[in-house]
Amino acid sequence: MINFEFKEKYDINDLLQIMHILRSPGGCPWDAEQTHESIKNNFIEETYEVVEAINKKDRELLLEELGDVLLQVVFHAEMETEKGSFDFSDVADGICKKLIERHPHVFGDVKVDGADEVLSNWDTIKRKSKGQKTQGSSMLKVPRELPALMRGQKIQSKAKKAGFDWDSVDGAFEALQKETEELHQAIACGSQDAMEEELGDMLFSCVNISRFIGVDSETAMTRANEKFISRFLRVEELAAERGIDMQATSIHELDKLWDEAKESLESN
Repeated sequence: MINFEFKEKYDINDLLQIMHILRSPGGCPWDAEQTHESIKNNFIEETYEVVEAINKKDRELLLEELGDVLLQVVFHAEMETEKGSFDFSDVADGICKKLIERHPHVFGDVKVDGADEVLSNWDTIKRKSKGQKTQGSSMLKVPRELPALMRGQKIQSKAKKAGFDWDSVDGAFEALQKETEELHQAIACGSQDAMEEELGDMLFSCVNISRFIGVDSETAMTRANEKFISRFLRVEELAAERGIDMQATSIHELDKLWDEAKESLESN
């Protein structure tokens, strides 16, 4: 029988104990055999589920999903505790010290004028603490594992801080037109490598435009995906109502259904 006290309400110490029990001999075989690598995708999934709860404005779901993210933090910390490298208290200590260091206007005598100056100070302190003397060196620290659109926007923001940016959105649009032409040329040449490169440049230019107009490119793409799905479902409904076989119908006729679906959904 495990040595554990059942309670009406548990706290972080109970969670740490539960994870220790699960990983210990006589605990859970599955939990015991996990590694950082084997559960890293779970962390990503749980984080996106938190975002989903926020987007849905579902507080109960948010409560649950934040717990799942906390579980991932505790899980990884327990693995390192077993190795004797660090534990959960070290994780908490590290983030506390970082917050204190990067908020000198709260925990020190630095004066700031608004949120923009807070962000500017944060970036300066961050680069100093990480030994990043230039914006280029800070670009190298933007994780490759981030969604590509998000990473592109972060990289461009760092370039802007170094003064490397268009004067207005017009310059970004001109760059997009140029990259579109170069993609056409690559397609005409038939080189897969060139097409991939030029398509990437075109997407990077799109991200640049989104940054200029104050739109998050990742959010915009998600919205576009959802819009496409809803319109496509309506096209399927219209085709079924009229006995149209979509696979046997020309794209011209399907495009008419698409326009009808678009108009139908926009009028609702």
